[in-house]
Amino acid sequence: MVIAAISTPQGIGGIGVIRISGKGSVEVAQKCFRSRSGKMLTELKGYTALYGDVIENNMPVDSCVALVFRSPNSYTGEDVVELSVHGGIYVVNKVLRIVLDNGARLADPGEFTKRAFLNGKIDLAEAESVMNIISASGDTALAASKSTLDGRLSKEIRSINDNLINISASMAIWTDSPDDENFALDIEKIRSRLSEENERIKKLIKDFDNGRAYTEGISAVICGKPNVGKSTLMNYLSQAEKSIVTDIAGTTRDIVEETVKIGDIVLRLSDTAGIRETEDVVERIGVERAKQRIDTSVLVFPVFDVSEEPSEDDVKLIEYCKNHRNLAVFNKNDIKKSGSFKNFERSFEHFIYISAKEGTGMEGFEEKLKEVLNIGEIDISLPMLMNERQRICAVNAQSYLETAIRDLIIGITPDAVNIMIDSAINSLGVLSGEKATNTVTDEVFAKFCVGK
Repeated sequence: MVIAAISTPQGIGGIGVIRISGKGSVEVAQKCFRSRSGKMLTELKGYTALYGDVIENNMPVDSCVALVFRSPNSYTGEDVVELSVHGGIYVVNKVLRIVLDNGARLADPGEFTKRAFLNGKIDLAEAESVMNIISASGDTALAASKSTLDGRLSKEIRSINDNLINISASMAIWTDSPDDENFALDIEKIRSRLSEENERIKKLIKDFDNGRAYTEGISAVICGKPNVGKSTLMNYLSQAEKSIVTDIAGTTRDIVEETVKIGDIVLRLSDTAGIRETEDVVERIGVERAKQRIDTSVLVFPVFDVSEEPSEDDVKLIEYCKNHRNLAVFNKNDIKKSGSFKNFERSFEHFIYISAKEGTGMEGFEEKLKEVLNIGEIDISLPMLMNERQRICAVNAQSYLETAIRDLIIGITPDAVNIMIDSAINSLGVLSGEKATNTVTDEVFAKFCVGK
C-alpha cells in the first residue's frame, strides 16, 4: 500500500516536503505532477529529480521539485517520491490531500521508519535513534544518537549474542551426547566466558545511567520552604520568566516544569510549592504535590535562604531530602549571611552558595552537577543504550546471565543453565528487534511523528 505524509514541520517555511512510499508510489506521484520538460516520473532512475507543478483537475496548484528514489536504495527500502513545494500550512496540506485523493493513504506515526525496519534497512535500536536525533538537545546527545544510528550499539549487541549462542550451542550438544568425550564441557571455561559477556552488558547499563543526563535528560526538582528563591532559581536556569516571583511567601501553588540545559546536561526541571505546615487548603495540596515530585525525581535541589536563621521547616527539608541524590543550594548569598547555615553544610555531600537573583556563584554549577550525578564526559565512539526500553532489555539479559553463572557455580545441570542463557539471548534479540513482538514494535513506532 502506498503511504504519504508531510515530512516537514507544520508552519510557514521555505519548502514543505510530502513523502510518498510503497509499491506504486511513483505512479501515484505521477498523477499529481506535471514536469516542465514533459518527462515522466515513471521514466526516472533513482536519485533523480524533475521540476514542474503539482496539478489538480489538470490545473497547476504550486511549483514543485519531485525527487525519485528507487527500491531498495531508499530510506524505507521501497520506491519513494518526495514532493518539495513552497512551505506554508495551506499549500502543503492541499498537496498532501491531492496525493491522498490519487491513491495513497495517510501514513501512521513512524510508518516510514517502521517500513525501513521491516525491510531490513535498519534494526529496532537504529530506528529508535532516529527519534533521538530529532529530539537531541545538544551536541553530545546528537553525536550519541548518530553513533547508534550508524550501528555501534547493534554491532555490540550482535557480538554479545553471537558469543552467547556459541556457548549455548556447545551446551546443547553436550545435553544430547553427555557421554561423548568429544563434547565434554569445561564448566569453569563456560562460566568465565559468560562472565565476560555479562560484564559487557553491565558496562552498557552503566554507560546509559551516566549518559542519560546528556541524551534523555534527568528529572530534577527545586524544593524548599516558601520565599527562599526557588522560583528565581527556576527562572535563572530556564532563562525565562517561568515562575511568578514576589516577596509574598507561598506564591507558587502548583508545579512549574521546564527542560533546561546546564552546559550539555539536560534537566527536566520542576519548581514546586514551598514546603511548610499550612492551614491553606490549596497551598497544602501544592505541598503534597511537591513532596511527591521529590520522591519521583532523580535529582533534588533543596534551596535555603542563608540571609535568615534556619527554621524548623529547613530542618525538616534536610530530613526529607537525605535519602535522595541532591545538590543543596544556599541562596541569597549576596545578602549578609547567617553563620548558622555553616552547620547545615555537614548534612550535604554536595552544596553551592549562590545568588539566584544576581546570577552569582553559578560558575561551578555544572561541575557540581557532574559530581552529584557521578558523570564525566561520555565517549560517543562507544556503543550506548539510548532509552528505557533498551535498558530494561539489557537489565533482563544481565539478570539471566548472572543466574546462569550462579547456577554453574552451585552445580545446577547444564541443560537448566542453558535455559537462562537462551533467555538472555532472547532479551538481547528484543533489544535489537530480531525477536521483538509486533506489540513491542508498534509501541516503539507509535512514539514517532507522522512523516518520519
